[in-house]
Amino acid sequence: MLTEERHRLILELLAQKEIVKLQELVEATGSSESTIRRDLTQLEKEKKLRRVHGGAALLQQKREELSVSEKSLKYIEEKQRIAAYAASLVQKGNCIYLDAGTTTWEMIPHLADKEVTVVTNGVMHVERLLEHNVTTYLVGGMIKPKTKALIGRGAIESLRQYRFDQCFIGANGVHDEYGYTTPDPEEALVKYTAMQLAQRAYVLADHSKLNESAFAKIADLNEAVLITDELDEEWQERYEAKTIVEVVRV
Repeated sequence: MLTEERHRLILELLAQKEIVKLQELVEATGSSESTIRRDLTQLEKEKKLRRVHGGAALLQQKREELSVSEKSLKYIEEKQRIAAYAASLVQKGNCIYLDAGTTTWEMIPHLADKEVTVVTNGVMHVERLLEHNVTTYLVGGMIKPKTKALIGRGAIESLRQYRFDQCFIGANGVHDEYGYTTPDPEEALVKYTAMQLAQRAYVLADHSKLNESAFAKIADLNEAVLITDELDEEWQERYEAKTIVEVVRV
């Protein structure tokens, strides 16, 4: 297959799937890994894609953010695995903070028998928490329509009334240099505040968030334990040089 044909096929697959793994591209093009790596390097230089660990992804804007309904359709099984593991870390009777987000939302069924108290800024989380008979406190603030998260001064002030055994945070980007990031500075501040109020902070991020950065910094990598579903050896070493990493594989 000619170089131009491979490039076109790579970009077509990216348009369909948003993220493709190196092995998928090898099989689709009938080319070697080294050839595909060179192709990805060239296409990244041309600003047609971005390299991620183990493959490539569509370019995205630093402030771009999907809605809750859009996020809920992506990497469902991976989020459920991460969430189940995260919930297993919660001890009976703990007081915890659940950040708004689709992965933390998946933790809720696993908390039903733990007699925990949950504080959250996730509007969508409340009904599910009550369905599972979890003692729940909702922070104040302004509701952000796209993520259904409570943000702003009211959220920060009400959060500061609590202290947590653990907090579980979502992030749009996880990077060994730039740390944990999200598109919205106000939402980043709520996340950071919750982390500072917890004895132990965890960031839940599926593999699509790794080696990515968004507009607003939440915290440095070493300020939370990272829980993810997939991480190759090279990147795991880089992340583990700065923080504890838990990889929940199949």
